[in-house]
Amino acid sequence: MLKRGAALTAAIATAGLSANAWAQELLGQPTPGAIDLQPGASPLRHQQEFFHNVILLPIITIIVLFVLGLLLYVMVRFNRKANPVPAKWSHNTPIEVLWTVVPVLILMFISIFSFKLLYAFHDMPPPDVTVKATGNQWYWTYAYPDLKIGEYTSTLTPEDKAPPHLFRLAADNPMVVPVDKVVRVQVTGADVIHAFAMPAFGVKIDAVPGKTNQTWFKAEKIGIYYGQCSELCGVDHAFMPIQINVVSQADFDSWVKSKTGGAAAASSAPAASSTAAPAASSAPAASSAPAAH
Repeated sequence: MLKRGAALTAAIATAGLSANAWAQELLGQPTPGAIDLQPGASPLRHQQEFFHNVILLPIITIIVLFVLGLLLYVMVRFNRKANPVPAKWSHNTPIEVLWTVVPVLILMFISIFSFKLLYAFHDMPPPDVTVKATGNQWYWTYAYPDLKIGEYTSTLTPEDKAPPHLFRLAADNPMVVPVDKVVRVQVTGADVIHAFAMPAFGVKIDAVPGKTNQTWFKAEKIGIYYGQCSELCGVDHAFMPIQINVVSQADFDSWVKSKTGGAAAASSAPAASSTAAPAASSAPAASSAPAAH
């Protein structure tokens, strides 16, 4: 039995390590069989992970275990056999005060971190790149007004041209941004309400017709990141993926030149020498390829 237990423990540990390694390889996209949050690649995302894993999850676990224990105690101690003559009272002032005050204190504690996170989303640093993302039935269009890049269409990569695990995630003309730069995303809708969502960056915001919302992110690693429209927007809602290619500053400048013929090269983000790219091994498999033109 001891040997079997040790073998089982070793197998579980090995599976856990393998799952962690697999999750790292799939940064920027869903991991089959995973139960944790998708690995993050931006400062805001890391704050979200802290809020979830360090603040919310322990509080939820403690409350659930406490309530479970209380229910089990009541079921055993006050069932018909153990307590044939029930008490006649129906109120207990100290307990009622306690179960009112304690939840209020818990919510106040949670609100401190919640407001801090909300403020971080709204307190956007000076942007290096501005992208306008427009949701349509059923595709996205992107434009870079500061770089004189006009609106272009990004649609679903056909099933026969996309890797099986990236079908309905890969797009033919992705958004392209430089690594380690603040990217402001102005989001709107052309017809119905859509939602621009990129899990690895912690971004999710509605695209509302007639209104422009904005959010921001700062990608920490070169790679290809995938998201989807997260608002039910019609029959082909599942067919409007979001793909963001995070590239080095030099590659971004080259992409801008290819889109503008060099007209906006001088107005793009700072020189490549100030943004050394992370090691390619830390990015998804296809991260070294520049974006489709």
